[in-house]
Formats: sequence, C-alpha cells, structure tokens
Amino acid sequence: MDLRDTVLRQLKNRREGFSLEQPFYIDKDYFQLDMETIWYRDWLFIGHDCEAPKAGNYFTVQIGNYAVVIVRGKDGVIRAFHNSCRHRGSRVCTSHKGQSARLVCPYHQWTYDLDGKLLFARHMGDDFDKSEFGLKPVACESVAGYIFICLAENPLDFSLVRAQVEGYIAPHRIADAKIAHESTIIEKGNWKLVWENNRECYHCAANHPELCRTYPENPSVTGTDGGADDPEIGGHWSRCEDAGLPSRFQIDPRGQFRVARMPLIGDAESYTMSGKRAVRRQLSDDVTISHIGALLLFHYPTTWNHFLGDHSISFRVLPLGPEETMVTTKWLVHKDAVEGVDYNIEELTHVWNETNDQDRQIVEENAFGIRSPAYEPGPYSMVHEGGVMQFVNWYADFMIDRLQGDKAKLAVVA
Repeated sequence: MDLRDTVLRQLKNRREGFSLEQPFYIDKDYFQLDMETIWYRDWLFIGHDCEAPKAGNYFTVQIGNYAVVIVRGKDGVIRAFHNSCRHRGSRVCTSHKGQSARLVCPYHQWTYDLDGKLLFARHMGDDFDKSEFGLKPVACESVAGYIFICLAENPLDFSLVRAQVEGYIAPHRIADAKIAHESTIIEKGNWKLVWENNRECYHCAANHPELCRTYPENPSVTGTDGGADDPEIGGHWSRCEDAGLPSRFQIDPRGQFRVARMPLIGDAESYTMSGKRAVRRQLSDDVTISHIGALLLFHYPTTWNHFLGDHSISFRVLPLGPEETMVTTKWLVHKDAVEGVDYNIEELTHVWNETNDQDRQIVEENAFGIRSPAYEPGPYSMVHEGGVMQFVNWYADFMIDRLQGDKAKLAVVA
C-alpha cells in the first residue's frame, strides 16, 4: 500500500481522544510527508518586521530543504526569496542576518537588487537576458509586525489570518519593538510532540516551578473554548476590551490559529519570579491599563506567542528531522528601552529560559518512550488536555483533507 494511503487510513481510523500511532512521531517517511503536505504548502511564521528595520537588512532561515532569505527593500517592503543563486544554485546570503545594499552571491558574484532583480553577472555573453534570472520569490505577508511566508507555488489565502489576528496584536506595536534577546534550542523529538506539550498545562505544576508563579494552570487557558464560561476570564476580557484591547477567545473554523487574552495569577504583570514587570518602559503606548495578562496567539504549525504589557515573547517551531525540532524564542521590548536601565536580560528571560529547557527534557523523554515497541496510543485527559486534542484533530483533519485532495487531482490527471 502507498504511504499516503496508509497514512489516510490510519488518520481516518484513529481513536478520538488518543495520541497518534508510533510512526507519526518517529518514522522518516511520515516526517517527509508532513514536510511535503504541511510545511512546504502552508503559511509559516518566520520572524518580525523589526528584525529588518532598514533597507538592506536581511535574515535567513532553513525550512527542510528550502533556504530562504527575508530582506527589506529600498521601498520599505519586506520580501522573501529562495536563497539560491540563479547561476548554479549556491546560497546567496550565508549569514544568519546582515545588512547589504545588494545581495551578492559569494561564488561568482552574481549581484541582485533588494527586490530580487539580477543586476550583474560577469561574462555571460551579449545575448544573456538578466531579467529572466532574478531571485525566485517566496510568498510573504507582514501583519502587525509578524512575517509569514509560504513556500507553495499557489499559496493559500492569507486574508483570514490577517482579518482575525491583526486587531488583537496591533495594539502591542510589535513593528516598533526590538529583539532584546534571542535563544534557540534543539529538542530531540518530533515537532508534533513539541506542540502537544505546549498545548496543555497538565504537566506544569510538576515541571515548571518558575512559570507557575505567574501562569495559571487553569485548563480553560489552554482549552478549546478559551474560558468562555469562566467568570474571572470573562471579567478580564471585559476590562481589557473597555480599554481598547481585543481579548475574547477567537479560533478559525479549521482550528489552525486561535487568540485570547488571559489573566495571570493574582497581581502578576509579567513572567518574572516576582510577578512584577521585567521592563520599565511600556511595550506600547497604545496599551493604557496595567495588569492586562497575556495575549496568547497560536498558529499551527510554527508559532505560539505571549503579549504582555511590558514585553512580548514569540516562539518559532521548525522541524529538523523526524525526531529533532528547533525552537527559537525572542523577547521583544520597546525599541527605545535600554538594557541595564529599563530591563535586565537575566530577569527578562529567566522564567522562559528555564521553562524552555524543562519542556525540552519533557519532549525528549516523551520521544524516548515512544520509540519503545511497547508504545501504543494513550488517552488524553478530558479536563486538562483539550488543547492537545484540538491540535491533534487539526493535524489529522488537515492531513486528510490535503491527501484526499492530492489523490483526487492525480485521478483527474490519470
């Protein structure tokens, strides 16, 4: 049986409320199917506008086999290109980030403008048409300081994402922020295990003593209804919305992205050991009240985020292999906030640095156990793991829809 048919059968017949079968977490062919079906075809969060604040600023990213460069043009527009020279395919930009008036391939010095046009190619003959050999574009969208790209030749419509989340994150003015600190860890587990761990706090009390000082273990926070029936959460939404901050739980019909503003524990204002603000300078002047909790934004398969009054934290997930995932965390503060004056890096990052490392260990132990021949799908907690079930349902439904669509197209061609 063809792998695609096998995966379709397994996903259609899977037991609701249970984890996936073993190959979905460890098999290299299943992983490659994930890449081809989801990662190479859907919108992926990749970084922030403020990482390329001026013309010529760029940063690079690797998504599976695809090398991509994101660059701000002379016209101020942020664009994405395949980071592959049109001469013989060498990477054009080899640094993680940089600044350049033009993009020059180090191999043979083919030179591209910031909009991707080929400007210069030595000794290619009089009949060589430079206009046919610009950098290949990658679909790129910027929404309220967040950059998303799509590797597909025919990208899905991005307007639904923009319409639903822009109003929530715009008041935090991420486009006017700066990266105060960035960290990257490699978790030796499948990308779906990283997400499953993220989508519940069933494990928090026993594993995250730092985070649990301020982040509520309340399952409504990570659940599928966002706490609509919780009076404390409902009151928090009303207070924040009265101050012009969209807060109520929203989820798109496919379950791919969701957003809601959640209160922190007690009088806490930020993710610090004391619960006090980590940054003196407010992240955004558009936020006029204190104690706004954390705006939580999730977008499968690449990002979860926490927007607070004093800073914001973005997390980016990128799969490296069937049992290896890169998680990059960025702490954003107001662009004029001064390190050592307005904030201390250790205080700002301590809680999530500890939490990330604890989650890494959890994911790796989970992956280790799943490799056992004795592993079989186990039941999720109906009370605490609704968010996990929602993620797994999204994954299964998304894969089924795509795989069935692909089969239908092949049948028409045949």
